Amino acid sequence: MESLPVIDLADFGGAGFERCAREISEACRSIGFFFVVNHGVPASLINQTFARSRAFFDEPVAVKAELAIEKIGGNRGYSGMRHEALDPRAGGDWKEAFNIGLDLRADDPDVLARKPFRVLNAWPATPGFRETLLGYFGACTDLALGIHRAFAFDLGLSLDFFARQFTRPMTTLRLLHYPTTPPGEIGAGEHTDYGNITLLATDEVGGLEVKTRSGDWIVAPPMPGAFVVNIGDCLMRWTNDVYVSNPHRVVNASGRERYSIAFFFDPNPEARVEAIPSCVAAGAAAKYTPILAADYLKMRLDASKPKEM
Repeated sequence: MESLPVIDLADFGGAGFERCAREISEACRSIGFFFVVNHGVPASLINQTFARSRAFFDEPVAVKAELAIEKIGGNRGYSGMRHEALDPRAGGDWKEAFNIGLDLRADDPDVLARKPFRVLNAWPATPGFRETLLGYFGACTDLALGIHRAFAFDLGLSLDFFARQFTRPMTTLRLLHYPTTPPGEIGAGEHTDYGNITLLATDEVGGLEVKTRSGDWIVAPPMPGAFVVNIGDCLMRWTNDVYVSNPHRVVNASGRERYSIAFFFDPNPEARVEAIPSCVAAGAAAKYTPILAADYLKMRLDASKPKEM
């Protein structure tokens, strides 16, 4: 049975860069998912972030609802049970989540101008929460930018091409809690991610399933200390479908609670997402119309809301 490739990033910043870039390229052009190990994000920081997540989700619903996304705006704050329907055919997702983004100041010009996705983070009173999540956000940003250097190398671009599109990104760090799932419910419906890449840390429970190009579902088993990396639709547009954004879902049939941490790496709002020249065959037209990254993200987020909302 097909399985997700495992890519060792131990020497990614040195002599192993081209080897890692080749392996990443192969995964992106086939299944669009891969594990990374020896990635440089400290295990202690990952464990602390999971601990803060559990402490927050243990709070009463009324406390969490004070930080609801509807109140905070900009895709930040708390998303309750069934608030999202990633696969509208399956109904609301059996999960709750908490989002932060780029940590901006109240006097930031983009905040004052009320630009899309430029709002302040909302912070719960959970001890150590803000410091831990910002540390995790920074470490994952460094890893994601490194992976994008590999993309640039593979696609024949200057190595800083993507870095210039991510100077003030719309990145979302999302804590996820999947309570014990009743029969007939699904943790997260079949979907593709919206941004460039996702870095996913999971606990030992598992439940992530990936749909291959042949239409089969394969399990992405928990791998302690590793991240699951997957291509999102925004990067697939940028690469004119050379890189694959494959559907996936969460099916928590364990009878236990499940926690995961998703780092959605989205470009600057004003980044123009259009086909990279090396990804368009000579004489052919690009498959997608150019679009601003903020417009694309808003379109996708709006589509994930349950119909009754």
